[in-house]
Amino acid sequence: MARSAWRPDSRRWVVAPPFDGAGALARAAGIPPLVASLLHNRGVADPESARAFLSPRLTDLHDPELLGGAQAAAERIARAVAERRRIVLYGDYDVDGITAVAILHSVLTMVGADVHYYVPHRLEEGYGVNLQAMRKCIADGARLMITVDCGIGAFEPIAEARAAGVDVIVTDHHTPGETLPDACEIVHPCLPAGQYPNAHLSGAGVAFKLAWQVARAVCGNHRVNEPMKEFLLEATCLAALGTIADVVPLVGENRAIAMHGLRGLPAVRRAGVRALIESAGLTGEKIDAYHVGFVLAPRLNACGRMGHARLAVELLTDAPESRCQKIAAYLNAQNAERQRVERAIADEAVQLVRDRGMDTPEHRVLVLAGDDWHSGVVGIVASRLVREFSRPAILIAVNGDGVGQGSARSIPGFHMRDALAACAEHLLSFGGHAMAGGLRIDRANIEAFTRAMAAVGAECIAPEQLTPALEIDAETTLSQLTPPAVACIERMAP
Repeated sequence: MARSAWRPDSRRWVVAPPFDGAGALARAAGIPPLVASLLHNRGVADPESARAFLSPRLTDLHDPELLGGAQAAAERIARAVAERRRIVLYGDYDVDGITAVAILHSVLTMVGADVHYYVPHRLEEGYGVNLQAMRKCIADGARLMITVDCGIGAFEPIAEARAAGVDVIVTDHHTPGETLPDACEIVHPCLPAGQYPNAHLSGAGVAFKLAWQVARAVCGNHRVNEPMKEFLLEATCLAALGTIADVVPLVGENRAIAMHGLRGLPAVRRAGVRALIESAGLTGEKIDAYHVGFVLAPRLNACGRMGHARLAVELLTDAPESRCQKIAAYLNAQNAERQRVERAIADEAVQLVRDRGMDTPEHRVLVLAGDDWHSGVVGIVASRLVREFSRPAILIAVNGDGVGQGSARSIPGFHMRDALAACAEHLLSFGGHAMAGGLRIDRANIEAFTRAMAAVGAECIAPEQLTPALEIDAETTLSQLTPPAVACIERMAP
């Protein structure tokens, strides 16, 4: 990709104000004052919170019974297992969804459930629970459907399943709307009546908590048996992959999941994870958040972006070791192909922006469409355009039927889902959150949508927002950067 449109010295330096209480927090927590200031900037204001941030423990995990819907869902699942009812996990195709399916599939297999999984084809079916797939699962004999990392907005498919006599449990972490689907149970950290302490659980985190509660329900005891305890400890590795890959805030119990999962990855027993690590050349390495985000996760994502994610689920569930090695090698090849396609689209998109003069302050949202673009990678390219031009970017891949699948990425202060909602009359469907979104659109409406989004951007994005900010945690002196201080700062990772 061409060089960035701005140089480092053109960025807005945003320096956090000094923390007057740094000395007191440092003394109480036994940490250097500089680290106390850094922690304060991350919302850590007392000694116990500092301990939990720097040295997270598994005991920092909240009781799964606190998670909205988890206890009732676990009891319903335990009954389905006892009655030998066919259970189908309906997952998502990204790393968070893949690992979440693997966690629930593993715990249900351990307790003898008749369990299966379904992951939609990203390019053919798109995100979320679709009606045709739900009908297929029902026709194949599903008696309990469990959505995983999706489903909070799947009103019609869930209603049809319930009408057919199929129980439905939704497990999700995406922002719920004003109304909820008519599922038997909904497991979600942000239910309207819920009081769960961690609103930022990933889909894999939700699945891990539900698996923990299922283990309790099946064991008939608040304390699970030893085999189940060993499984749950190793399941933190899968939960860490999903948590880090989904870029949820690594604070509180998310931090405990990530830290302990990372520590367990080098010695993990699960054949598929071992094969993934080996194929990435990380055997024997200390695996950190960088390795997950930029080495392991892209490989798991690659088959979903370029084809079908079910291979990644197979890798992480029940495939024998020889099969795992073949799948891991295939994921490597798919990831290399993804990188090639991504580079080609990114180069073309950057050139289009410059040729059309869209890198000026008057163009505050980039909207680009291409007939031969791969819909599985436009989201990655949109992120690259945001970094390159410091403004929101929406890339649309138009298929042969004239329908475009788009991915949107934003900048701080511009709520992408709200922006898409303001242009909804031009879209077939859309979804997302503050910093990202997805959409489907008819080719004939792309021009009108582009104009509408430009108007929203002109109204909501101030010119100064187009200058990227460099956030500075603290001003310090060389004398403060002692070896103990540097070692303590390193403990703030990931």
